[in-house]
Amino acid sequence: MARKASPNNSPFLAILAVIGVAGVATLGWVVSRPTKTLTLDPAVLANVAAQGILKGDSSAPVQVMEFADFECPGCGYFAAVTGPDVMKRLVETGEIAFRFFDLPLVEIHANSVAAHNAAHCANEQGKFWEMHDRIFAGQNEWNSQAARSASKVKRVLKGYVGPLGMDVGAWEECYDSERMLPVIAANRNEAGRLRISATPTFVIGNRVVPGPISYDQFRAYVLEAKVNAALVAPAERTPVKVP
Repeated sequence: MARKASPNNSPFLAILAVIGVAGVATLGWVVSRPTKTLTLDPAVLANVAAQGILKGDSSAPVQVMEFADFECPGCGYFAAVTGPDVMKRLVETGEIAFRFFDLPLVEIHANSVAAHNAAHCANEQGKFWEMHDRIFAGQNEWNSQAARSASKVKRVLKGYVGPLGMDVGAWEECYDSERMLPVIAANRNEAGRLRISATPTFVIGNRVVPGPISYDQFRAYVLEAKVNAALVAPAERTPVKVP
């Protein structure tokens, strides 16, 4: 549901405010086999804000958004190869705030929504990032090539829950309830608003960067964003630059 902006969320909200890109994605989607059909009515989403899942200090000088699909191989590559350096050297040092936004490409990745649902249910127990890493590491165990039924997808994803220190029963109740789907849809719609359709894609400062990219490339965009933030008044900053 809609939330008022808190003081420590203002840098992130300011970034969204200056990203004046027209276009809104369809407020619902149909999930293809093997998961059952799920249609989200626009009215369900009316009071759901796209906020992503934050890692780091929300008041960091550079705000970063990643739009990703858990079944996307490139996203998995970034999570395994570049992501750890980004988190340790940029997030933990306070240089950037990093937010994960769901962009399940349901047209080509039949099991993606199930994985996003699993991760958001882990978030209810404060374990989103642990589940994020495990889901990406296990892509070949649950993706559309490995699992052809909804029950197998759930069984594999459920197998990650206990070892990560979560309450399996609580996670399963959340997963089966599908109450996280409006949150996932809202994040996906933010990608549509920004005209982002490929994964992974990053918004670093005011620049849209298709990925996956190396740590050095990521760092260069962060430095560019820091310079822009320091030298240009908020009202004069340029909108998102799309390559």
